[in-house]
Amino acid sequence: MSLSVNIKKSLGAFKLDIAFESKDGVLGFLGASGSGKSMTLRCIAGIEKPDEGFIVLDGVTLFDSEKHINLPVQERHVGYLFQNFALFPNMTVRKNILCGLYSEKDIVKKKKISDDMIAMLGLQGLENHYPSQLSGGQQQRAAVARILVNNPNLLLLDEPFSALDSFLREQMQAQLADVLRIFNKKVILVTHSRDEAYQLCSNLALLHNGHILRIGGTKELFADPESRQGAILTGCKNIVEAQKVGENEVEVPSWGVRFTTAKAVRDGLKAIGIRAHYFNPKAAANHYPVLFVEEIEEPFAWVITFAFSTQKKNSPPIWWRIPKDRKTEVLPKELGVAPQNILLLYE
Repeated sequence: MSLSVNIKKSLGAFKLDIAFESKDGVLGFLGASGSGKSMTLRCIAGIEKPDEGFIVLDGVTLFDSEKHINLPVQERHVGYLFQNFALFPNMTVRKNILCGLYSEKDIVKKKKISDDMIAMLGLQGLENHYPSQLSGGQQQRAAVARILVNNPNLLLLDEPFSALDSFLREQMQAQLADVLRIFNKKVILVTHSRDEAYQLCSNLALLHNGHILRIGGTKELFADPESRQGAILTGCKNIVEAQKVGENEVEVPSWGVRFTTAKAVRDGLKAIGIRAHYFNPKAAANHYPVLFVEEIEEPFAWVITFAFSTQKKNSPPIWWRIPKDRKTEVLPKELGVAPQNILLLYE
């Protein structure tokens, strides 16, 4: 079964125009703030109404502008986790969870289902606590439990870690990954964090200005984003204009160098990207003399900026990131990059 979405919605100057299909597993929406990620989720959940198009979940039409179908939120079998968790502050954890069981009338069954969910989410001992008495991570688990008790066909997670500090965020990512494996249905996770997207999502959609730039396997998109904006969203620090000069060769005028590429270069090349950790003094190919500019210390790595000896003076320095235990006292005179690590960007 699958989710099929093809919708348009105008919000003043912003135009949402989204089309995709997703099967079971976790699909990530990765994009900057204002790219249309959350609005797409709100349209799928029924909180917002698209101007036109359709949304079909497991063969059931949730919305179709031509057929005048627009199912209410409670009939869509979609679970939505808001950024702020939206727990009822005057209800205990158990009562919050029971609110999700609006379709179950049997009191004994409701208690059994809520007990199972409390155990699965590690909320034992917190059943009678109010949201104000919970940590951020506990609030998130309670909110997820309230959604899952109703056994939705689709789970929508809107920036689920945005309210957590960095230490708790890492803990909750691992816990949420376990929950999603148990859920084992369709999930859409909205995030602006490439780390979250890479760790939690089997497939990924890159969003920009209300459109999907590209959709596919997460690892494949990181390895080959195909566009400048896609390279930026997936964390590439070195993006520079380039031109095709051969079937497997590109020229970078501002750097004064040519690179051999593993992939064949198509016509219409606009730029290349090289991730900061791809440079290597021992690389056998694409090796050139360099001049080092600055060293920036990070907690677990060094960022060393440099320029090729042939690089134009007004061209920004290039980033090279290396783990602290690999940095040598004397920096190399040349750096290279493997042909398979040249990202070819066409937009």
